Amino acid sequence: MSDQAIHAAGEIRAEIRLPTRALADDIPFFTGTLGMRMEMIFPADDPRVAVFSGHGVRLRVEQGAAEPPGTLRLLVENPGALVQDGHALMAPNGTRIEVEALHPPLAMPETVHEFAVRRLSDSAPWVIGRAGMHYRDLVPSRLGGSMIASHIRIPDGGPVPDMVHYHTVGFQLIFCYRGWVDLVYEDQGEPFRLHAGNCVIQPPEIRHRVLYASDNIEVIEIGVPAEHITTIDHAMTLPNGPANPDRRFQGQRFVHHRAEDAVWQPFHIPGFISRDTTIGENTQGVAGVHVVRRGEGPVPRVRHQGDILFTFVMAGAMRLEAEGEAPVDLGPGDAFTIPPGMAVRYAQPSDDIELLEVALPAGFDTEVLEG
Repeated sequence: MSDQAIHAAGEIRAEIRLPTRALADDIPFFTGTLGMRMEMIFPADDPRVAVFSGHGVRLRVEQGAAEPPGTLRLLVENPGALVQDGHALMAPNGTRIEVEALHPPLAMPETVHEFAVRRLSDSAPWVIGRAGMHYRDLVPSRLGGSMIASHIRIPDGGPVPDMVHYHTVGFQLIFCYRGWVDLVYEDQGEPFRLHAGNCVIQPPEIRHRVLYASDNIEVIEIGVPAEHITTIDHAMTLPNGPANPDRRFQGQRFVHHRAEDAVWQPFHIPGFISRDTTIGENTQGVAGVHVVRRGEGPVPRVRHQGDILFTFVMAGAMRLEAEGEAPVDLGPGDAFTIPPGMAVRYAQPSDDIELLEVALPAGFDTEVLEG
């Protein structure tokens, strides 16, 4: 059905039809137990159909209807007020009423640590995801569901068919790898352009929208946990105002890190330097993000004691030597995860090596080993 046809049709109401054998038993359940409003009932002398509305739905309960009773999910701020011994009610007509929390706590799975390497040459499939963007999975195991790392590209530039939305996450990073993209964020003022080498974090539930992308834009996106909900916000218009850049979203402050403003400092692995994106500080230690280059001196074996340590090779080449594993030669587009306690060496780094490292938490110990 076209938009033109819908407009010409005038007012439209949608109803979900449910069957019943005894409508008189269902009326007090839907109006009393569920607190819905009865909008219609007929015929008057022997009712066989009643329409109820409430909680965002309109139900037509019809005697003799052929459909199965189905399931109605109610998202409730205080589920215990409706159900005392479980999470479901049963309507007289057989419809199952599931009662769940309106704002469930974010589930953070325990990390299943893994030494994993994902190379661009492995020809991992690109999957078309939200808003027509192409996704390449950089950590297929998702470390037990604790994180997702995606290499995302938009081959053809121009306006992006995106809507104002937000993510229910613990941490989310967008690093612009190639090209540029125009973005707008809640309480952060006017839209801005995210250039290659720069990044933003999207604090939990900050409203945002992707507006416009260059040809062949590529970004690296990290999300914690791996599976999280994206919610469309049809009410908010961005930009909103006035700007409030110091606002914290569940303890995290929005960050737009620009490479030109960064200071290069010694990295936690000798032989390298890095620019700190200040994400560790602005997430109160939830995650740290560094861009890493070759420094001076030898590169020793090291062992970290963090939780999640993910690295993406943006430029140059290196050989990853991990204890108990065959050495792996890496180049641009490759990614790897290092579990805590594993001795590794970033051997033979080229002069133009550039790495993106994401660590959770931001602060962790690195032990420098002999040899």
